[in-house]
Amino acid sequence: MKDLNKISSVYFLGIGGIGMSALARYFNSKGVKVSGYDKTVTALTTQLEAENIKIHYEDNVALMDKNADLVVYTPAIPASHTELNFYKDHQYALLKRSEVLGLITENNFNICVAGTHGKTTTSAMIAHILRDSDFGCNAFLGGIAANYNTNFWASNKQVCVAEADEFDRSFLKLSPNIAVITAMDADHLDIYGTEKNMQDAFIDFTKRIKESGLLIYKKGLKREREFEADKKMTYAALDNTADAFAYNLTILNGSYHFDVQMKDAVVKNVVLNMGGKHNIENAIAAIIVAKQLNIEEEKIIAAVASFKGVKRRFEYVLKTEDQIIIDDYAHHPEELRALIVSAKELFPGKKCTLVFQPHLYSRTKDLADGFAEVMDLADEIILLPIYPARELPVPGVSSELILKKMINKQVVIKQKEELTEWIKNNKTALIIIAGAGDIDTLVQPIKNAVIHN
Repeated sequence: MKDLNKISSVYFLGIGGIGMSALARYFNSKGVKVSGYDKTVTALTTQLEAENIKIHYEDNVALMDKNADLVVYTPAIPASHTELNFYKDHQYALLKRSEVLGLITENNFNICVAGTHGKTTTSAMIAHILRDSDFGCNAFLGGIAANYNTNFWASNKQVCVAEADEFDRSFLKLSPNIAVITAMDADHLDIYGTEKNMQDAFIDFTKRIKESGLLIYKKGLKREREFEADKKMTYAALDNTADAFAYNLTILNGSYHFDVQMKDAVVKNVVLNMGGKHNIENAIAAIIVAKQLNIEEEKIIAAVASFKGVKRRFEYVLKTEDQIIIDDYAHHPEELRALIVSAKELFPGKKCTLVFQPHLYSRTKDLADGFAEVMDLADEIILLPIYPARELPVPGVSSELILKKMINKQVVIKQKEELTEWIKNNKTALIIIAGAGDIDTLVQPIKNAVIHN
């Protein structure tokens, strides 16, 4: 493999992926020629094209870059993909996204955030604190930071904040100085087979922490006693047996106000201007990291208060006295639980309608009981068909599988094209839009339907 600093042209297979696009932006910022393929046009690919990155949307050997020094691909690209096989057959330098991120960050001071949920918001918040406080960092995020409308930024400082993705064991290519683990609920069982195998991978991730490095993790994670690091620190929202926790918590105008107690420090008057009680935990983890880097307390508090969150993470699409629309990437039962509970807590008394698009046949099959239990918490539910992503249909697995397990009978299955008409005819005060597929394309039409109702 060539030195990454000496390549002049890089090609991405699946360039529109959130992790892939961050790497594309990294190389583009270095003056490297960047181009790529993706299956469909999205808001993100349109942004990349506006940044002078050439993208095509047809699996066609004639359109690809045959002079690429490096080809980066995502595991989501099918093995039958024509372009991928051309590059393989002609012995191009071919690396997975995780391998490239590992190479980019190997000589840096790395803050790596892992977890089956919470990692995107936490990594974005850490990166924002470092940027806003002028400490400086390079950021490779798994979502679009609302403050900057991007998932990547560069700095002259040799410090990297990177989202450590457990999918395909990608995070085992990283070498953290500080590692954060936010959650370890069963997920990606199509990759791992069993929950134990997935937990084993997280334990292996802790073994990647550099000598004298720090592991910060949410108190109470399964098998946490098996985590390995020279230094460890736990956190929790309100559990005072953790090494760091919040107290004096109040809610005012949809914002959380609290103090943070740590073993050797207290951070007072923290204001978090985003919904979701789970985000208090994420903020505490970010504050711990900032304190470890000796960032001044006033700068930490100011940065947390100015953090606008991540696109599609408890994002307010509409917020008036009468109508609330929240859009979220939640695609796991525990993410949905946190989302629904937090929304109902912030807006008590408002009828809550959940619009959910299940993501992957395998996840729906593995976690159908959990999805049914959690969605029963909403007042009414609209289920969309499963978004398949990289998978082929599985016999007997559909959104109907979840519906049959639910106790709440205020649930319907609708096609995407039927949704806005249903919204117009069924007024509700609080709408939650959730899922990791292409449900984001319905956000604006739903908002328009509500506004003009």
